[in-house]
Amino acid sequence: MIAEFSIENFFSIKSSQKISFEPTSDVFMSDEYSYEVKEGVRLLKIGIIYGTNASGKTNILNAVEFFRMLVLSMPKDRNAKTGVVPFLLDDTSRNERTKMSMTFYINQLKYILGFELDSKRIYSESLMVYESIRPTKLYGRTYEESTDSSIIEFGANLKLSKKGQDAIFGNTINNSSVLAAFGKSNVEKTKLNDVYDYFAMQVKDVLAPGMLLSGYVKKHLDKDKDGELKKFILNFLKASDFNIEDVALHEEEELITPELEQLIQKAPIDDDAKAEMLKKGKITNTELTFTHKAGEKLYDLSEEYESNGTMRFLGMAVILNFLLKKNQFVPIDEVETSIHYELLAYFIKVFLANSDGTSQMLLTTHDINLLNEEFIRRDTIWFTDKDEQGETKVFRLSSLGLHKNLSPYNAYKQGKLVKLPFLGSQYFNLND
Repeated sequence: MIAEFSIENFFSIKSSQKISFEPTSDVFMSDEYSYEVKEGVRLLKIGIIYGTNASGKTNILNAVEFFRMLVLSMPKDRNAKTGVVPFLLDDTSRNERTKMSMTFYINQLKYILGFELDSKRIYSESLMVYESIRPTKLYGRTYEESTDSSIIEFGANLKLSKKGQDAIFGNTINNSSVLAAFGKSNVEKTKLNDVYDYFAMQVKDVLAPGMLLSGYVKKHLDKDKDGELKKFILNFLKASDFNIEDVALHEEEELITPELEQLIQKAPIDDDAKAEMLKKGKITNTELTFTHKAGEKLYDLSEEYESNGTMRFLGMAVILNFLLKKNQFVPIDEVETSIHYELLAYFIKVFLANSDGTSQMLLTTHDINLLNEEFIRRDTIWFTDKDEQGETKVFRLSSLGLHKNLSPYNAYKQGKLVKLPFLGSQYFNLND
Protein backbone atom coordinates (compact mmCIF):
# COMPACT_ATOMS: atom_id res chain seq x y z
CA MET A 1 0.00 0.00 0.00
CA ILE A 2 1.10 3.56 -0.66
CA ALA A 3 1.69 5.58 2.49
CA GLU A 4 2.93 8.86 1.02
CA PHE A 5 3.79 10.43 -2.33
CA SER A 6 5.70 13.68 -2.71
CA ILE A 7 6.29 15.70 -5.88
CA GLU A 8 8.45 18.74 -6.62
CA ASN A 9 8.83 20.69 -9.87
CA PHE A 10 6.43 18.68 -12.04
CA PHE A 11 4.02 20.49 -14.42
CA SER A 12 2.00 22.93 -12.24
CA ILE A 13 3.61 21.67 -9.02
CA LYS A 14 6.62 23.82 -8.13
CA SER A 15 7.44 23.46 -4.43
CA SER A 16 7.28 20.04 -2.77
CA GLN A 17 3.69 18.82 -2.33
CA LYS A 18 2.52 15.66 -0.63
CA ILE A 19 -0.43 13.27 -0.65
CA SER A 20 -0.59 10.97 2.37
CA PHE A 21 -2.63 7.86 3.12
CA GLU A 22 -1.53 7.87 6.74
CA PRO A 23 -4.67 8.42 8.87
CA THR A 24 -5.06 11.00 11.57
CA SER A 25 -6.03 10.03 15.13
CA ASP A 26 -9.70 10.02 14.07
CA VAL A 27 -11.21 6.61 14.87
CA PHE A 28 -14.40 7.13 12.83
CA MET A 29 -15.06 4.03 10.67
CA SER A 30 -11.44 3.03 11.09
CA ASP A 31 -11.99 -0.61 10.06
CA GLU A 32 -13.80 0.41 6.87
CA TYR A 33 -11.37 3.16 5.88
CA SER A 34 -8.00 1.69 6.81
CA TYR A 35 -5.97 -1.49 6.65
CA GLU A 36 -3.21 -2.63 9.02
CA VAL A 37 -0.15 -3.14 6.80
CA LYS A 38 1.98 -4.15 9.77
CA GLU A 39 1.42 -4.25 13.51
CA GLY A 40 0.53 -0.75 14.68
CA VAL A 41 0.57 0.79 11.18
CA ARG A 42 -2.71 1.49 9.39
CA LEU A 43 -3.12 3.15 5.99
CA LEU A 44 -6.19 4.68 4.39
CA LYS A 45 -7.82 2.92 1.45
CA ILE A 46 -8.99 6.07 -0.32
CA GLY A 47 -7.98 9.63 -1.10
CA ILE A 48 -10.29 12.17 -2.76
CA ILE A 49 -8.91 15.35 -4.36
CA TYR A 50 -11.04 18.46 -4.98
CA GLY A 51 -10.09 21.60 -6.84
CA THR A 52 -11.25 24.01 -9.49
CA ASN A 53 -10.48 23.46 -13.17
CA ALA A 54 -6.75 23.78 -13.93
CA SER A 55 -5.85 23.71 -10.23
CA GLY A 56 -3.56 20.69 -10.68
CA LYS A 57 -5.69 17.72 -9.54
CA THR A 58 -4.93 15.65 -12.61
CA ASN A 59 -1.22 16.48 -12.39
CA ILE A 60 -1.05 14.61 -9.09
CA LEU A 61 -2.51 11.47 -10.68
CA ASN A 62 -0.25 11.92 -13.70
CA ALA A 63 2.74 12.17 -11.37
CA VAL A 64 1.87 8.79 -9.85
CA GLU A 65 1.57 7.32 -13.34
CA PHE A 66 4.88 8.90 -14.37
CA PHE A 67 6.54 7.47 -11.26
CA ARG A 68 5.25 4.02 -12.23
CA MET A 69 6.61 4.51 -15.76
CA LEU A 70 10.05 5.36 -14.32
CA VAL A 71 10.04 2.09 -12.41
CA LEU A 72 8.94 -0.12 -15.30
CA SER A 73 9.84 1.40 -18.66
CA MET A 74 13.18 1.24 -20.47
CA PRO A 75 13.84 4.04 -22.99
CA LYS A 76 14.42 3.10 -26.63
CA ASP A 77 18.00 4.37 -26.41
CA ARG A 78 20.23 6.55 -24.24
CA ASN A 79 19.23 9.74 -26.12
CA ALA A 80 15.49 9.39 -25.50
CA LYS A 81 13.85 12.01 -23.28
CA THR A 82 12.65 10.97 -19.85
CA GLY A 83 9.33 12.70 -20.46
CA VAL A 84 9.42 14.85 -17.33
CA VAL A 85 8.13 18.44 -17.59
CA PRO A 86 9.16 20.91 -14.86
CA PHE A 87 7.25 23.95 -13.62
CA LEU A 88 7.58 26.37 -16.55
CA LEU A 89 6.13 29.59 -15.15
CA ASP A 90 9.36 31.01 -13.78
CA ASP A 91 12.91 31.26 -15.12
CA THR A 92 14.43 29.17 -12.33
CA SER A 93 12.24 26.09 -11.99
CA ARG A 94 12.22 25.36 -15.72
CA ASN A 95 15.97 24.68 -15.47
CA GLU A 96 15.86 22.74 -12.21
CA ARG A 97 15.36 19.05 -11.56
CA THR A 98 12.16 17.23 -10.74
CA LYS A 99 12.03 15.26 -7.49
CA MET A 100 9.65 12.42 -6.67
CA SER A 101 9.48 10.10 -3.69
CA MET A 102 7.08 7.36 -2.64
CA THR A 103 6.77 5.52 0.67
CA PHE A 104 4.96 2.19 0.42
CA TYR A 105 4.54 -1.15 2.17
CA ILE A 106 5.01 -4.62 0.71
CA ASN A 107 4.72 -7.75 2.84
CA GLN A 108 4.76 -5.66 6.03
CA LEU A 109 8.04 -3.95 5.06
CA LYS A 110 8.27 -0.20 4.55
CA TYR A 111 10.09 1.02 1.42
CA ILE A 112 11.08 4.51 0.25
CA LEU A 113 11.89 4.99 -3.44
CA GLY A 114 13.06 8.36 -4.76
CA PHE A 115 14.19 9.96 -8.03
CA GLU A 116 15.81 13.23 -9.08
CA LEU A 117 15.80 13.88 -12.81
CA ASP A 118 15.34 16.26 -15.72
CA SER A 119 14.29 15.73 -19.32
CA LYS A 120 17.64 14.17 -20.25
CA ARG A 121 18.71 11.93 -17.38
CA ILE A 122 18.19 10.59 -13.88
CA TYR A 123 20.69 12.22 -11.50
CA SER A 124 19.94 10.23 -8.40
CA GLU A 125 17.83 7.27 -7.37
CA SER A 126 17.61 5.35 -4.12
CA LEU A 127 15.62 2.51 -2.61
CA MET A 128 15.48 2.10 1.18
CA VAL A 129 13.81 -0.60 3.26
CA TYR A 130 12.90 -0.68 6.94
CA GLU A 131 13.42 -4.16 8.34
CA SER A 132 13.83 -2.58 11.79
CA ILE A 133 13.36 0.94 13.11
CA ARG A 134 16.32 2.09 10.99
CA PRO A 135 16.40 2.21 7.19
CA THR A 136 18.76 0.08 5.11
CA LYS A 137 19.82 1.12 1.62
CA LEU A 138 19.13 -1.51 -1.02
CA TYR A 139 20.80 0.59 -3.68
CA GLY A 140 21.79 4.15 -4.46
CA ARG A 141 22.52 5.63 -7.86
CA THR A 142 24.24 8.92 -8.80
CA TYR A 143 25.21 10.55 -12.09
CA GLU A 144 28.90 11.11 -12.77
CA GLU A 145 29.27 14.07 -15.16
CA SER A 146 32.94 13.43 -15.98
CA THR A 147 32.16 10.01 -17.45
CA ASP A 148 28.54 10.74 -18.47
CA SER A 149 27.42 7.58 -16.70
CA SER A 150 25.75 6.39 -13.52
CA ILE A 151 27.41 4.95 -10.44
CA ILE A 152 25.34 2.36 -8.57
CA GLU A 153 26.09 1.19 -5.06
CA PHE A 154 24.19 -1.93 -4.01
CA GLY A 155 23.62 -2.51 -0.31
CA ALA A 156 24.82 -5.72 1.31
CA ASN A 157 21.28 -6.27 2.62
CA LEU A 158 20.04 -6.70 -0.95
CA LYS A 159 22.02 -9.96 -1.16
CA LEU A 160 22.57 -9.61 -4.89
CA SER A 161 25.54 -11.43 -6.42
CA LYS A 162 28.34 -9.58 -8.18
CA LYS A 163 27.16 -11.09 -11.45
CA GLY A 164 23.64 -9.78 -10.84
CA GLN A 165 24.95 -6.33 -9.91
CA ASP A 166 27.01 -6.18 -13.10
CA ALA A 167 24.00 -7.18 -15.21
CA ILE A 168 21.83 -4.41 -13.77
CA PHE A 169 24.66 -1.88 -14.00
CA GLY A 170 25.20 -2.72 -17.66
CA ASN A 171 21.53 -2.09 -18.46
CA THR A 172 21.20 1.16 -16.48
CA ILE A 173 21.59 3.95 -19.00
CA ASN A 174 21.36 7.58 -17.89
CA ASN A 175 17.66 7.99 -18.72
CA SER A 176 16.44 4.70 -17.22
CA SER A 177 15.86 3.74 -13.60
CA VAL A 178 17.80 0.99 -11.89
CA LEU A 179 14.51 -0.85 -11.39
CA ALA A 180 13.66 -0.67 -15.09
CA ALA A 181 17.13 -2.04 -15.89
CA PHE A 182 16.56 -4.79 -13.32
CA GLY A 183 13.35 -5.70 -15.17
CA LYS A 184 15.44 -6.38 -18.29
CA SER A 185 18.21 -8.29 -16.48
CA ASN A 186 18.57 -11.99 -15.80
CA VAL A 187 19.40 -11.90 -12.08
CA GLU A 188 18.48 -13.87 -8.98
CA LYS A 189 15.42 -13.11 -6.88
CA THR A 190 15.79 -10.30 -4.30
CA LYS A 191 13.62 -7.60 -2.74
CA LEU A 192 13.84 -5.82 -6.10
CA ASN A 193 11.40 -8.42 -7.42
CA ASP A 194 8.84 -7.45 -4.78
CA VAL A 195 9.12 -3.74 -5.59
CA TYR A 196 9.11 -4.19 -9.37
CA ASP A 197 6.14 -6.58 -9.22
CA TYR A 198 4.19 -4.18 -6.99
CA PHE A 199 4.35 -1.43 -9.61
CA ALA A 200 3.85 -3.83 -12.52
CA MET A 201 0.84 -5.71 -11.18
CA GLN A 202 -0.81 -3.58 -8.51
CA VAL A 203 -0.33 0.10 -9.43
CA LYS A 204 -2.62 0.87 -12.37
CA ASP A 205 -2.69 3.63 -15.00
CA VAL A 206 -4.94 6.63 -14.54
CA LEU A 207 -8.56 6.09 -15.57
CA ALA A 208 -9.25 9.27 -17.54
CA PRO A 209 -12.69 10.95 -17.86
CA GLY A 210 -13.02 10.20 -21.58
CA MET A 211 -12.69 6.43 -21.21
CA LEU A 212 -16.08 4.74 -21.51
CA LEU A 213 -14.37 1.38 -20.78
CA SER A 214 -16.27 -0.70 -23.34
CA GLY A 215 -13.10 -2.42 -24.57
CA TYR A 216 -11.90 -2.93 -21.01
CA VAL A 217 -15.16 -4.67 -20.06
CA LYS A 218 -15.11 -6.89 -23.17
CA LYS A 219 -11.53 -7.99 -22.54
CA HIS A 220 -12.22 -9.07 -18.99
CA LEU A 221 -15.60 -10.67 -19.70
CA ASP A 222 -13.94 -12.68 -22.47
CA LYS A 223 -11.47 -14.05 -19.86
CA ASP A 224 -14.25 -14.71 -17.34
CA LYS A 225 -14.51 -18.46 -17.96
CA ASP A 226 -16.11 -19.31 -14.59
CA GLY A 227 -18.63 -16.46 -14.76
CA GLU A 228 -17.61 -14.94 -11.41
CA LEU A 229 -16.95 -11.48 -12.86
CA LYS A 230 -20.25 -11.45 -14.75
CA LYS A 231 -22.13 -12.47 -11.60
CA PHE A 232 -20.50 -9.65 -9.65
CA ILE A 233 -21.27 -7.09 -12.38
CA LEU A 234 -24.94 -8.05 -12.59
CA ASN A 235 -25.38 -7.99 -8.81
CA PHE A 236 -23.72 -4.59 -8.63
CA LEU A 237 -25.79 -3.13 -11.46
CA LYS A 238 -29.05 -4.45 -9.97
CA ALA A 239 -28.16 -3.05 -6.55
CA SER A 240 -27.47 0.27 -8.28
CA ASP A 241 -31.04 0.28 -9.69
CA PHE A 242 -30.20 -0.55 -13.31
CA ASN A 243 -32.93 -2.72 -14.84
CA ILE A 244 -30.34 -4.89 -16.57
CA GLU A 245 -30.93 -8.64 -16.30
CA ASP A 246 -27.95 -9.84 -18.29
CA VAL A 247 -24.79 -8.73 -20.08
CA ALA A 248 -23.38 -10.93 -22.84
CA LEU A 249 -20.59 -10.93 -25.41
CA HIS A 250 -21.44 -11.61 -29.04
CA GLU A 251 -18.90 -12.14 -31.80
CA GLU A 252 -19.51 -11.45 -35.47
CA GLU A 253 -17.14 -11.99 -38.38
CA GLU A 254 -16.74 -9.33 -41.05
CA LEU A 255 -15.06 -9.80 -44.43
CA ILE A 256 -12.14 -7.46 -45.06
CA THR A 257 -12.99 -5.09 -47.88
CA PRO A 258 -10.32 -2.92 -49.61
CA GLU A 259 -11.51 0.04 -47.55
CA LEU A 260 -11.24 -1.93 -44.32
CA GLU A 261 -7.80 -3.21 -45.31
CA GLN A 262 -6.58 0.38 -45.59
CA LEU A 263 -7.87 1.12 -42.09
CA ILE A 264 -6.15 -2.00 -40.73
CA GLN A 265 -2.86 -1.00 -42.32
CA LYS A 266 -3.03 2.41 -40.60
CA ALA A 267 -4.15 1.01 -37.23
CA PRO A 268 -1.67 1.28 -34.32
CA ILE A 269 -1.40 -2.50 -33.83
CA ASP A 270 1.40 -5.05 -34.15
CA ASP A 271 2.53 -5.84 -37.72
CA ASP A 272 2.21 -9.58 -37.10
CA ALA A 273 -1.37 -9.09 -35.90
CA LYS A 274 -2.14 -7.09 -39.05
CA ALA A 275 -0.65 -9.80 -41.25
CA GLU A 276 -2.68 -12.49 -39.47
CA MET A 277 -5.93 -10.52 -39.95
CA LEU A 278 -5.27 -9.94 -43.64
CA LYS A 279 -4.32 -13.60 -44.13
CA LYS A 280 -7.66 -14.74 -42.71
CA GLY A 281 -9.52 -12.23 -44.88
CA LYS A 282 -11.91 -11.42 -42.08
CA ILE A 283 -11.98 -9.83 -38.64
CA THR A 284 -13.97 -10.66 -35.55
CA ASN A 285 -16.02 -7.88 -33.96
CA THR A 286 -17.07 -8.27 -30.34
CA GLU A 287 -20.20 -6.53 -29.12
CA LEU A 288 -21.82 -6.24 -25.71
CA THR A 289 -25.53 -7.00 -25.49
CA PHE A 290 -27.68 -5.89 -22.56
CA THR A 291 -30.90 -7.63 -21.55
CA HIS A 292 -33.43 -5.17 -20.10
CA LYS A 293 -36.62 -6.01 -18.26
CA ALA A 294 -39.65 -3.93 -19.22
CA GLY A 295 -42.73 -5.03 -17.35
CA GLU A 296 -42.81 -8.81 -17.67
CA LYS A 297 -40.81 -8.97 -20.90
CA LEU A 298 -37.07 -9.06 -21.64
CA TYR A 299 -35.46 -7.13 -24.50
CA ASP A 300 -31.89 -7.34 -25.82
CA LEU A 301 -30.15 -4.10 -26.79
CA SER A 302 -26.67 -3.70 -28.25
CA GLU A 303 -24.16 -1.44 -26.51
CA GLU A 304 -24.66 1.34 -29.05
CA TYR A 305 -28.08 1.99 -27.50
CA GLU A 306 -26.77 2.23 -23.94
CA SER A 307 -25.97 5.58 -22.35
CA ASN A 308 -22.44 6.78 -21.67
CA GLY A 309 -23.28 6.58 -17.98
CA THR A 310 -24.26 2.91 -18.20
CA MET A 311 -21.07 2.00 -20.07
CA ARG A 312 -18.90 3.99 -17.68
CA PHE A 313 -20.52 2.48 -14.59
CA LEU A 314 -20.25 -1.00 -16.09
CA GLY A 315 -16.50 -0.44 -16.43
CA MET A 316 -16.28 0.84 -12.88
CA ALA A 317 -18.02 -2.34 -11.73
CA VAL A 318 -15.20 -4.35 -13.31
CA ILE A 319 -12.63 -2.11 -11.62
CA LEU A 320 -14.42 -2.50 -8.29
CA ASN A 321 -14.34 -6.28 -8.63
CA PHE A 322 -10.57 -6.23 -9.06
CA LEU A 323 -10.13 -3.77 -6.20
CA LEU A 324 -11.97 -6.16 -3.90
CA LYS A 325 -10.20 -9.31 -5.11
CA LYS A 326 -6.70 -8.43 -6.34
CA ASN A 327 -5.23 -5.68 -4.12
CA GLN A 328 -4.64 -2.84 -6.56
CA PHE A 329 -3.94 0.90 -6.48
CA VAL A 330 -6.29 2.63 -8.93
CA PRO A 331 -6.16 6.39 -9.73
CA ILE A 332 -9.39 7.72 -11.29
CA ASP A 333 -9.60 11.23 -12.73
CA GLU A 334 -12.99 12.98 -12.44
CA VAL A 335 -14.58 9.84 -11.03
CA GLU A 336 -18.06 11.35 -11.31
CA THR A 337 -17.87 11.48 -15.13
CA SER A 338 -21.19 10.41 -16.74
CA ILE A 339 -22.61 8.93 -13.54
CA HIS A 340 -25.18 10.24 -11.05
CA TYR A 341 -23.96 11.35 -7.64
CA GLU A 342 -25.87 8.61 -5.81
CA LEU A 343 -24.07 6.00 -7.93
CA LEU A 344 -20.73 7.59 -7.11
CA ALA A 345 -21.48 7.51 -3.39
CA TYR A 346 -22.66 3.90 -3.65
CA PHE A 347 -19.49 2.90 -5.54
CA ILE A 348 -17.34 4.32 -2.72
CA LYS A 349 -19.51 2.79 0.03
CA VAL A 350 -19.36 -0.68 -1.54
CA PHE A 351 -15.59 -0.45 -1.82
CA LEU A 352 -15.15 0.65 1.81
CA ALA A 353 -17.60 -1.91 3.19
CA ASN A 354 -16.20 -4.91 1.33
CA SER A 355 -12.49 -4.22 0.95
CA ASP A 356 -10.48 -6.30 3.39
CA GLY A 357 -7.10 -6.14 1.63
CA THR A 358 -4.51 -3.60 0.53
CA SER A 359 -6.42 -2.01 -2.37
CA GLN A 360 -6.47 1.78 -2.59
CA MET A 361 -8.09 4.44 -4.77
CA LEU A 362 -6.96 8.00 -5.43
CA LEU A 363 -9.83 9.97 -6.95
CA THR A 364 -10.30 13.47 -8.29
CA THR A 365 -13.77 14.95 -8.50
CA HIS A 366 -15.76 18.16 -8.91
CA ASP A 367 -18.81 16.71 -7.16
CA ILE A 368 -18.81 18.50 -3.80
CA ASN A 369 -21.85 16.55 -2.54
CA LEU A 370 -19.41 14.10 -0.96
CA LEU A 371 -18.33 16.91 1.38
CA ASN A 372 -21.85 16.86 2.78
CA GLU A 373 -21.84 13.13 3.55
CA GLU A 374 -21.53 11.91 7.11
CA PHE A 375 -19.71 8.73 6.02
CA ILE A 376 -16.70 10.63 4.60
CA ARG A 377 -13.61 10.92 6.81
CA ARG A 378 -11.94 14.33 6.68
CA ASP A 379 -8.42 12.92 6.43
CA THR A 380 -9.34 11.36 3.05
CA ILE A 381 -10.19 14.75 1.50
CA TRP A 382 -7.55 16.91 -0.23
CA PHE A 383 -7.79 20.24 -2.06
CA THR A 384 -5.66 21.65 -4.84
CA ASP A 385 -5.34 25.39 -5.25
CA LYS A 386 -3.26 27.64 -7.50
CA ASP A 387 -1.58 30.83 -6.28
CA GLU A 388 -0.97 33.99 -8.32
CA GLN A 389 2.20 32.49 -9.79
CA GLY A 390 0.27 29.52 -11.16
CA GLU A 391 1.73 27.07 -8.64
CA THR A 392 -0.37 24.16 -7.37
CA LYS A 393 -0.59 23.78 -3.59
CA VAL A 394 -2.15 20.75 -1.88
CA PHE A 395 -4.09 20.94 1.39
CA ARG A 396 -5.65 18.23 3.55
CA LEU A 397 -9.12 18.95 4.92
CA SER A 398 -8.23 17.56 8.34
CA SER A 399 -5.34 20.06 8.62
CA LEU A 400 -7.36 23.19 7.84
CA GLY A 401 -8.75 23.64 11.36
CA LEU A 402 -12.42 23.30 10.46
CA HIS A 403 -14.44 22.53 13.60
CA LYS A 404 -15.94 19.03 13.61
CA ASN A 405 -19.46 20.47 13.94
CA LEU A 406 -19.08 22.68 10.86
CA SER A 407 -19.99 21.40 7.40
CA PRO A 408 -17.08 21.03 4.95
CA TYR A 409 -19.62 21.44 2.16
CA ASN A 410 -20.75 24.86 3.38
CA ALA A 411 -17.20 25.95 4.16
CA TYR A 412 -16.10 24.99 0.65
CA LYS A 413 -19.05 26.77 -0.97
CA GLN A 414 -18.20 29.91 1.00
CA GLY A 415 -14.57 29.82 -0.11
CA LYS A 416 -13.26 29.25 3.43
CA LEU A 417 -11.21 26.17 2.56
CA VAL A 418 -9.67 27.11 -0.79
CA LYS A 419 -10.24 29.93 -3.26
CA LEU A 420 -13.16 29.43 -5.61
CA PRO A 421 -13.11 30.82 -9.16
CA PHE A 422 -13.84 34.55 -9.29
CA LEU A 423 -16.60 34.89 -11.83
CA GLY A 424 -17.41 38.20 -13.49
CA SER A 425 -20.72 39.44 -14.74
CA GLN A 426 -22.80 37.08 -16.85
CA TYR A 427 -23.59 40.00 -19.18
CA PHE A 428 -21.15 40.69 -22.00
CA ASN A 429 -20.92 43.60 -24.43
CA LEU A 430 -20.99 41.72 -27.71
CA ASN A 431 -20.01 44.83 -29.66
CA ASP A 432 -16.53 45.12 -28.10
